[in-house]
Amino acid sequence: MTSTARIRSAFVVVLLLCAGLLSSPASAAEDNPFNQTQKTALDRLIRNYIMQHPEVIMDSMQAMQEREQLVQERLQTERVTSLNEAIEHNPSDPVMGNPDGDVTLVEFFDYQCGYCKRMIDPLLDFARSDGNLRIVLKEFPILGPESMIAARASLAAHKQGKYEAFHVALMRLRGRLSEPAIFQTAVEVGLDTEQLQKDMNAPAVMEQIRKSRELGQALAIRGTPAFVIGGKIIPGAMGEGQLRDLVTQQRGKG
Repeated sequence: MTSTARIRSAFVVVLLLCAGLLSSPASAAEDNPFNQTQKTALDRLIRNYIMQHPEVIMDSMQAMQEREQLVQERLQTERVTSLNEAIEHNPSDPVMGNPDGDVTLVEFFDYQCGYCKRMIDPLLDFARSDGNLRIVLKEFPILGPESMIAARASLAAHKQGKYEAFHVALMRLRGRLSEPAIFQTAVEVGLDTEQLQKDMNAPAVMEQIRKSRELGQALAIRGTPAFVIGGKIIPGAMGEGQLRDLVTQQRGKG
């Protein structure tokens, strides 16, 4: 905000406070510092100023929103920091890229999310070109029963050492996700589907999904994809350029 805008905002706040004083029912006539003539003149002054400079209202609102945003960002960073172990270092979470990478990027995703699907190739391409990025994947099925089936199947595929192949294949799958399509994809990547179905029903699989959902709720994640890096939550899909900038910034902190 410019200095002129700040002056205008401050002026209108003063005017509005005066207006509140004039109109307050709690102010008895003998306690009011303004007589009726002064009140009328000040009312007119306030109205004329606002009519001539309506932008001061927007300036004040913008300043308030900026302050609120800074507070929210600080609270978000504190929340992410306090939950960092669960976010980045749950040993049950699948990891792509370099498991020992110097920067960790966490993705909450759903297999039926179109934006998540668009992110798979940029993520893979960047991880390969960077060579030192660790990507933690959080199954976050929020878009229906098929999403839950796919999440359970993927975590079961992890037990057969084929999580990444299955994950990528499901993300690249075209058309509506369905249970037959999920198991057909499992066959195509070489999974033992009989064992897969047994492992899908393991209590540990459901427990992991439950924990990811609870973590997402704690972080106020309401949609997919959502990324966590360096104490920040980035909602929505992003391009490789933005991804590169975030990773570079995080390395700069180290």
